Parts: sequence; C-alpha cells; structure tokens
Amino acid sequence: MLILTREDIKKVFTMKDAIEADKEALRIYSAGKSVVPLRVNIDIPKEQGQSLFMPAYVEELDATGIKIVSVFPKNIEKGKPSVPAKMILLDGKTGEVTAIMDGTYLTQLRTGAVQGAATDILSRKDAKIAVLFGTGGQAATQLEAMICVRDLEEVRVFDINNERAKEFVEEMKKELSQYNTKIVAVEEAAEAIKDADIITAVTTSRRPVFDGSLVKKGAHVNGVGAYTPEMQELDETIVKNADKVYFDTEEGVLAEAGDFIIPMEKGIVSKEDFKGELGQVILGEISGREDDEEITLFKTVGVAVLDVVTAYNIYKKAIENNIGQHVEL
Repeated sequence: MLILTREDIKKVFTMKDAIEADKEALRIYSAGKSVVPLRVNIDIPKEQGQSLFMPAYVEELDATGIKIVSVFPKNIEKGKPSVPAKMILLDGKTGEVTAIMDGTYLTQLRTGAVQGAATDILSRKDAKIAVLFGTGGQAATQLEAMICVRDLEEVRVFDINNERAKEFVEEMKKELSQYNTKIVAVEEAAEAIKDADIITAVTTSRRPVFDGSLVKKGAHVNGVGAYTPEMQELDETIVKNADKVYFDTEEGVLAEAGDFIIPMEKGIVSKEDFKGELGQVILGEISGREDDEEITLFKTVGVAVLDVVTAYNIYKKAIENNIGQHVEL
C-alpha cells in the first residue's frame, strides 16, 4: 500500500495532468461506464460534526475507491483541520487497498481541473481576461486551471473582503510565477467582469456574486462553489441568458445546486433549456461552443468518479517515479 502526501502528489501530478484525468472521468461518467452510489452521510452530534463517504467504481481502469471527508468545526479549537479528508484507492481486480492519499489536496486539484476542462472545451481560444470570485481553499487551483488552459493576459480576483483578495493575489504571484499572467485584486464585482472572457465563481454565497446582465457576448462562465439548494452564486439572469448550459453531472446539479434549483422553481428556466453534460461534448454526442458570440455556462457540484480517476492516475505516476511511502499491513 502506498501512502501519498500533498507534497508527494505535487511532485508527480500537474494541473495539466489533472485536467486530462477529469476529462477522462467525465467521458466515463456520461458514457454510463462508472458506478457511483449515493454518498453516505453520518452525523456526529456529540462533536457537531459529520463524516461523508463517497465511493465509485470504474471498470475500464480496474479501479475503485472511496473518499472520506469529515466536517468537524470544533477541530479549529484543537489546532486541527476542520475538514480533514483522505482518499482510499483499491485495485478493482483484487479489492486490495493500493493507496491512501491526501483527500483535501485531491479535492482541490480535481475541482480546479474540472473547471479547467470546461474552460478548455467551451471558452474562446483567444480568451485574454479572466475573473475569479472567491479566495477560499479551492481558489488557488481554480486560478491555475484557467491560466493553464488559456494564454491569459490578466486574471482579476474579487472577494467580499478586499484585504483577503490582495493577500491571495500576492501569494498566487509567487506560487504561479511560472505563468506569464498578470494577477490583480479588484474592489468591485462589476469592474471585475467588464470585458471578461472567462468568469469563475467559487464561493459558498447564498446570493449572486455578480450581475449576469453585464456578462459580454462570447464569454464563458463557470459556477463551482454553490453546492446546496440554498446557495446561489450565479444569478438567474446569466442562467437564463446563457446560450448553452453544461453540467458535470445533470443528476447532481439539478438535485443540489441552488444556482439552478431556485430559478427552476420560479419557472425562469426549465430542464429543456440545458444542453447536457460536458462528458457528452467530449464523447461527441452534443455540440460545444459553435461561434464566438455564444455565452457558455458550466456548473459543477462534483462526483466521486472524478476522485477515483484522478487518484488512479496519481497512483500510476507515483509508482513510475518511485514517490511515496510503501506500507505493509
């Protein structure tokens, strides 16, 4: 069994690798070639916590796995992470555990990468200006994914706390110095999206973070952060005005994302207004962007097959490069 830390993963697996892994995962999911049971949530009232178990199986890779994510707010008082996570990868042929890896970084990586996959497939090839809303734990990989797939001149970063946005920008300038992209903090949401070619929101906001009527023709929008029926980081205008709307999984988005549940309940949009899944575009079953004037929109809430396929590819690279710690049990 191989133990892989965050640093181990970083040594062998790039954002580009993760984007290709997520494309593979979305293709497999939309082709109906994965088994993704409903996640199991266990409440821990004594500690005001919750543990979530998210399994999946991918036959063509002979891989199965389960990500265990816990939410224990009181951990902060103990000097421990409030959302600890681990990914357990199994050999699909023998059922043996082959690896345990840092689930927190895996989640950040595959979530950034699924947006990167959508941006690569759906945004204009000549995109130059991007915007990132939110500077939380998922923001760094979201930023890298955008500048990994497009030769961007500038990325504008907005957060409701402008000081936090400025701190994030300074940190990202160092961390992503290998890219030739100007990263700046902006104080107004309207200023941020002016003439923007790519807009990515990764927040837990319960109200829209930008005015959808200001989104220019030809832009591509990613909704990444809102993942419950009450959260709504994308306003109803952009959901209605987008020429084409795509999901990571239709079942997941329409069951979990307030960005779509709220306008659907109001009768502003219906299921028929949505194009389908990104995996269907990859499979050639539905069209992607067809001209430079279309506004495209992608929404992700995550699915366990992304974790398993990404973890499998990380494991393969780690074995090839002799990275990680082997443990006999």
